Amino acid sequence: MNISVFCGATLPNNIHFTQAATRLGHLLASAGHTLLYGGSNLGLMGNVSGAALEKGGRVVGVIPTFFSEEIILSQPVSELVRVDSIAERKEYLLSHSDAFIALPGGIGTLDEALEVMVMNQLQIADGRRVLDGSYRTKPMILLNLDGYYNPFLAQLRRAQDEGLLRSEAGLMAVESVDECQSILNNLSTPSNQSTPKNQN
Repeated sequence: MNISVFCGATLPNNIHFTQAATRLGHLLASAGHTLLYGGSNLGLMGNVSGAALEKGGRVVGVIPTFFSEEIILSQPVSELVRVDSIAERKEYLLSHSDAFIALPGGIGTLDEALEVMVMNQLQIADGRRVLDGSYRTKPMILLNLDGYYNPFLAQLRRAQDEGLLRSEAGLMAVESVDECQSILNNLSTPSNQSTPKNQN
């Protein structure tokens, strides 16, 4: 399957986050999944992608062209996809992934996770709403290490209590990489989408 991992390009203070990123990269590669991510070699992005490559995994980096060429080429990847904007990067990841995992991250990571939830709630595929019952919800797995996302989850529960959020929108919060693995193992129908060829 194609699995997008959302995370930041900075190193966190909590070493558990770094260790989990490395373990996640190893897990995805060992299971034969393709890792799609934001394209940087910095921070948790570098940890998860480097770990997947270390285990012989296929890694697709999707990075906006407004970054310097040094940054764009800093991480060796199986395939590099250049896009014009952050919005196009999100669109690419959403359309080419079967499931999503968010490591602890900042506003960019939250933005990406919420984008997946909006896609699921509105049942959007290929830019159009699918209202004939055939829409397949894509899992948005939130890796809630050391309770990092507890305040975010509390806000979502408040939104549901107030009638402002109709469903879980595919969100699943887990506390370990092993739980991520169990969810991925239970996914039965990977998409037939293929990742486009190198767009250098």
